[in-house]
Amino acid sequence: MADSLPLCASDSLAERGQAVVWDVMQWGRPARAFALRIDGRVVGYLNRCVHVPTEMDWQEGEFLDMDRRWILCSIHGAHYDPANGQCVGGPCGRGKLTPVACHEQDGQVWWQPTDDIRPVEFDEGPSGDPHGQP
Repeated sequence: MADSLPLCASDSLAERGQAVVWDVMQWGRPARAFALRIDGRVVGYLNRCVHVPTEMDWQEGEFLDMDRRWILCSIHGAHYDPANGQCVGGPCGRGKLTPVACHEQDGQVWWQPTDDIRPVEFDEGPSGDPHGQP
């Protein structure tokens, strides 16, 4: 996958552990995404609840309930199946989290931008430095 971008080392994601969270642009607006290891594979989603478009983690990278079974929105308690992002309980109805394609290769986790979800691009400063520093 030539257009995939590196996210983290594979061993950074423990089974049903803390997620890796990163910044993206969705439809040209800032957003956050996260990746978790669930049942041996890496899954990724936008960090945005279907019920109310707000970030879901109760602490940075902490998305799973106490039993480590469901992705839980910390604001209103919506529950999602981490394997496919489908709402399974709470005020999210029949909604589904927005997936961000992730895969592993050679000990590295990669994510796949789409037309809708892109990496954050920084403006290049006048000196050629991406942060605008002389």
